[in-house]
Amino acid sequence: MDIQGQAAIVTGGASGLGEATARELARLGAKVAVLDRNAELAEKVAADIGGVACACDITDAASVTAALEKAAAAHGPARILMNVAGIGSAKRIVQRDGSAAPLEDFTRVVTINLIGSYNVSRLFAAACAKLDALQSGERGVMMFTASAAAFDGQVGQQAYSASKGGLVGMTLPMARDLAQHGIRVCTVAPGLFATPLMKELPEAVQQSLAASIPFPPRLGKPEEFAELACHIVTNGHLNGEVIRLDGALRMAPR
Repeated sequence: MDIQGQAAIVTGGASGLGEATARELARLGAKVAVLDRNAELAEKVAADIGGVACACDITDAASVTAALEKAAAAHGPARILMNVAGIGSAKRIVQRDGSAAPLEDFTRVVTINLIGSYNVSRLFAAACAKLDALQSGERGVMMFTASAAAFDGQVGQQAYSASKGGLVGMTLPMARDLAQHGIRVCTVAPGLFATPLMKELPEAVQQSLAASIPFPPRLGKPEEFAELACHIVTNGHLNGEVIRLDGALRMAPR
């Protein structure tokens, strides 16, 4: 699919990997809707790229519906969806005081990362399936953001790894399900990236993490994630695939 002129939705588009993706889509000529819980940051990014900001809680159907409707009113129906919104968590199953990990933490992470991504995708797909097919026969494309932790999660990452592993497991059946509508589905599983959250860590910790990556021995750049996300859109034969973007990193237990 040619990105030029297409309407695109980016969840988590106000910062980090989502912001980089929104900016790259706009650079390539897309009309971008920036969906994020942080309305102020979303407005800033949208203003910078000539897009539209939509305050959105991806776990809430009404909130997502309103955001998609606002985006469609501004840019027309979207054919591109980038699911980037998500949160992290680290809780040992048995806490230091001997108590069990709080169930609420596991539920929150899975609800946002997995159920929230599915929520946006199902609503996007239902609208996209009604559009006329392009000359290529496709109607749309969507991407999920998993993590290297989906495959080799570390100690304490049960909730995070389960949520991202769920996205990996959902990719192929969703691609098969939506094939009849001409909608492609792929997932990117990034490793260690220089996001705002990562940059909050001490410099020595960042350098240690970067050194664990075989090649290149540095943190990934958000722009590199964005480039791959946009390549998925333009490469019409990419479908049902999960792509690791991690410099050959395989995370240690700790």
